[in-house]
Amino acid sequence: MIVLSFLVVAQVGLADDTPDPNKAGNYGLNTTAEKAFGPEVTKNSIDLPTSIGKIVGIALSFLGVVFFILIIYAGYLWMFSMGNEQTVTKAKEIIIAAVIGLVIVLAAYAITSYLGGALYPSK
Repeated sequence: MIVLSFLVVAQVGLADDTPDPNKAGNYGLNTTAEKAFGPEVTKNSIDLPTSIGKIVGIALSFLGVVFFILIIYAGYLWMFSMGNEQTVTKAKEIIIAAVIGLVIVLAAYAITSYLGGALYPSK
């Protein structure tokens, strides 16, 4: 049942448009992408600084998610420590380490953003 549902859901991506004979092989996916995200999305003129900026942005976003998970985990430990001082201390250390990590990630983002803007100003 689950496999069948994945197969049915996958067909929705092909249902937007009939294949254009001039655009052989894309089955209307470029048209769908242009309708959803604008005409610039299907162009392949991505330069190196833009690619690096996207990769750095994705990595920093992932680290933000890791920070969020650590804070939730430490809060869980603290709430369910039941008065155990070792668990409370461990939770405090995790929160402090996560906040220090967040400050480092934010500083890395600020430095990357500044250097990216200084070295490769937007057009």
